[in-house]
Parts: sequence; C-alpha cells; structure tokens
Amino acid sequence: MSIITKMILNADAEVRYLTPGELDQINIFVKSSQRRLQLVEALTQSRATIVKQAGKDIFQRFPRLVAPGGNAYGENMTATCLRDMDYYLRLITYSVAAGDTTPIQEIGIVGVRQMYRSLGTPIDAVAESVRAMKNITTSMLSGEDASEVGTYFDYLITNLQ
Repeated sequence: MSIITKMILNADAEVRYLTPGELDQINIFVKSSQRRLQLVEALTQSRATIVKQAGKDIFQRFPRLVAPGGNAYGENMTATCLRDMDYYLRLITYSVAAGDTTPIQEIGIVGVRQMYRSLGTPIDAVAESVRAMKNITTSMLSGEDASEVGTYFDYLITNLQ
C-alpha cells in the first residue's frame, strides 16, 4: 500500500482531512517518483546480469545446491532457481516503484516459507541468493539509490528467514 493510500485511509478512519504534514509527505513522495522509476528501469535493464552473477555467487557459496541431489542440481533445476531469483528481483522493483514494501509482503512473502519447506528448498540459501542480488545491485548504484533499493532487499531477506 503506497504512502498516499495509507495516509488517506488513516485520515478517513479518523474522519478528517489530510494534515499539512501528510500533504508534505505526499509531496515528497510524488517528487521522488521520477527517481524511483529510474531505479526500476535500471534494475529491469540489469536483471539478467544481477540474477546470473548472484546465481554464480550462491552456487559457489553453497555447492550442495548444485551437487547431485541438491535443489539446483541439473540444468532444469538450476534454471528454476534462477527463475525464482528473478521473481524476487521483480518484487523488489515493484516495491521501489510503489515506495513501499507492500508488494513484497502481499505478493512474495505470504506462504513462501511453507512452500519452500514442502519442496525441501533450504530457506537459508534462498535468503542468501537475495542477499547476493542485493550486493550486486547496490554495487551498481550510487549512495542514495543503493540505500533505498537495499532497504527493500533487507525487508525481503528478513522475511524469508
């Protein structure tokens, strides 16, 4: 839920108009939208590189994943793992665009731990793959942009653990 929606719902629940402070926050949010959209575009354009490099990193750090019997053993399972990483990166872009963690929470977190457990997928490796994508992504961005994007990665990592 965007900051604007939250403020409107809060004001409506309290049967009041938006306060000057809330209007200032909305103004800041709107002014930052162009930068957020540029970040989304940069992440989208770099997604193949981010996922490929993070996958390489995670498979080196967790060789059991690609060993016989591992969750990413074989070409098809490796592709499935990389697909999941791409999915999480996509959720990050949704949250950056929204300026809020709601897309991660509502689309990506609900039930994911149970699903991975039922598949025998090590949650620690999933969280580490997201951390690897964060490291690669933030190294590609400037300070403020890296910090903002990093916040969404951190939120996802925390909720995967």
